[in-house]
Amino acid sequence: MSNDMLKNLILITLGVFAVIVVAFLILNKKLKKNTKYVASLTEGTKVKKHSMEITYQKLYVKFVSIPFLRRYVLKVRRRLEIINLGDEYRTRRDTAQMMLKAIITVIPITLAIILLTKSNFLLLATLLVFELFFIETLLSGYVDKKDNALLKQQIDMFAEMRHAYHEFNLVEEAVYEVAQNDEVEVSRQAEKIYEILISDDPEMELEKYYDIAPNSYLKEFAGISYLTKEFGDRTDKDGASLYLKNLNNITQEMQIEILKRDKLDYVFQSLSLIAALPILFIQPIKSWCLSQFSFTKSFYNGKLGFIVQILLVILTVICYVLVRKLKDNGSVNTERDMQNPWEQKLYKKPPIKKLINMIVPKKGTKEYRLKIKLMKDSATKLKMEWLYIDRVVYAIIGFVIALFVFNQLHRITLQYIYEEPEADYDLIGAMSEKDERKAMEKLEVHNKYLAKYKSNRKITVEEIQSDIAEDEYYKSATEDELKEEAQKIYDKLKVIQNEFVKWFELLGAFAIAGIAYFAPVWLLMFQAKMRQLEMENEVMQFQTIILMLMKIERVNVEMILEWLERYSNIFRDPISKCVNNFESGAWEALEELKNDITFAQLIRIVEGLQSAVEKIPIREAFDELDTERAYYQEKRKESNERLIKRKALIGKVIGFAPMVCLFVGYLILPLCVIGLLSMTNAFSTMSTSM
Repeated sequence: MSNDMLKNLILITLGVFAVIVVAFLILNKKLKKNTKYVASLTEGTKVKKHSMEITYQKLYVKFVSIPFLRRYVLKVRRRLEIINLGDEYRTRRDTAQMMLKAIITVIPITLAIILLTKSNFLLLATLLVFELFFIETLLSGYVDKKDNALLKQQIDMFAEMRHAYHEFNLVEEAVYEVAQNDEVEVSRQAEKIYEILISDDPEMELEKYYDIAPNSYLKEFAGISYLTKEFGDRTDKDGASLYLKNLNNITQEMQIEILKRDKLDYVFQSLSLIAALPILFIQPIKSWCLSQFSFTKSFYNGKLGFIVQILLVILTVICYVLVRKLKDNGSVNTERDMQNPWEQKLYKKPPIKKLINMIVPKKGTKEYRLKIKLMKDSATKLKMEWLYIDRVVYAIIGFVIALFVFNQLHRITLQYIYEEPEADYDLIGAMSEKDERKAMEKLEVHNKYLAKYKSNRKITVEEIQSDIAEDEYYKSATEDELKEEAQKIYDKLKVIQNEFVKWFELLGAFAIAGIAYFAPVWLLMFQAKMRQLEMENEVMQFQTIILMLMKIERVNVEMILEWLERYSNIFRDPISKCVNNFESGAWEALEELKNDITFAQLIRIVEGLQSAVEKIPIREAFDELDTERAYYQEKRKESNERLIKRKALIGKVIGFAPMVCLFVGYLILPLCVIGLLSMTNAFSTMSTSM
């Protein structure tokens, strides 16, 4: 090979190598750019190993697998599913987050209860059971906050909706536009409404959405959007869009509702705690009084003190439940799952079913009609059979608890006699070690003779006196001292011999069972009374619905009644009855509705509907609603103010009742009464000795 050829080959090789190097550098540069681009796309999508999102998902699985926590997890989940519209990931995350907060809050309270009441087992057990109510309240409060946040997000969504509607002038496009914000919960509701509007059968899908909507305002928004899409928008006499005007009406309703809820939350934010807190101070008050005033031992360690403790616990539970019922602001449905409750499981048992069918009032009787009316007025989801199962179970529990309490009273009396030393004089403060040692020695001697004569009901004071005279402990005692000691032993002996369950205590247990039997009915009556306070507020919401519908073409009286039925709560049953009877005679059905209701404002609405059936158009029948819109809004605000004041007054009376009874009935009154009796005995002893 010549030198020239070799030189050319080397040059070609170098050139190819240079091309390869340049190509490699270019490709490497492009690959780096692509890698950075992919990294930028995936940035923020990868979850860290210890992310709280993953932690909540794992915690949910743990919580739902624990039998005790499972009940609360499923209860919270049912409410969050409505808000999250079936988003499983969010529902699990939010449920676990709320459960974790509740557990972190409850654990310190549980430890405090155990530390404060460890010496009183009965009170400790009662408080731990009562804590179950507190857990439900805590979880309910967390979900209420989320529901209130959703309501406030709807205000912003409707504001965006107005701008989007101005831009697109199409309802479905405007709804789609506001549904693009994935950061807020209300966007999922807007997305669901958009899917309804573009579906093949929007009317059917809308009916399904009405069953799962978190609140009535989203129902109104979905319904108005559907009607506008179907029948078109129109301008009012002042040139404004009717659809946007209706959105404004719904927004004003939500603003009034938000203010109402905020005020109720402010009024009741601490009442539940105030109602429940006194129960924690029973044992500390008892310990303080015993350490400072020894003469109160007969009360706090005796039968009367135990009775007052039981009454305070019962009063606290009742007041706590009533405050929770009173505070209800009508947010996301808080009713427990009624698909297969424990009442239904019991009712399936043949013996129990036979017993319940015997005591349930027969259909057509006056009692049956009254109970049905009460259940409708209170809006309970219970069936008649379930109500009577509740009553029977409450009665049995009341009877068993009453017998247990009476047995405890006898045990406490015997324990006081056998274990509490007796001081020879009234003493303020604790006994000295010397006095306490002497008192315990005397107590042991007394217990020896109590054990000896406990089964002898014919023993006399003289026989006891002659017996203790031979005892080494009384060898230096005088005749009067022996007689006094014998009388004390005899009195204790008679108390011990009479400490057993008596016939009148058994009768008292039956009386308590009777009270417990009527407790579920009384609770329904309380709920019905509280619902009556909301009547005016519901009728004013009816006025807003009619105001939105009356200007839409093709809207008739039957459609208005269907809307009223959909959004009604208190008046649902008579309105549903009217809707069912409407086709057989519109005027007659409305006349029957008038007869079924007694609230004057709703009767005026029904009369307007009657006029719209035969005489004049709907728009003219309710023309005053449009002209007096500002007046009705102010009236509703004033009505809400009165409602909140009434609820606040009732709530404060109920909420502070346990606290007042604790300090008056368990601290001040015993100290005053026992102190006066001790002073009287002391003066009597001094005057006798002089």
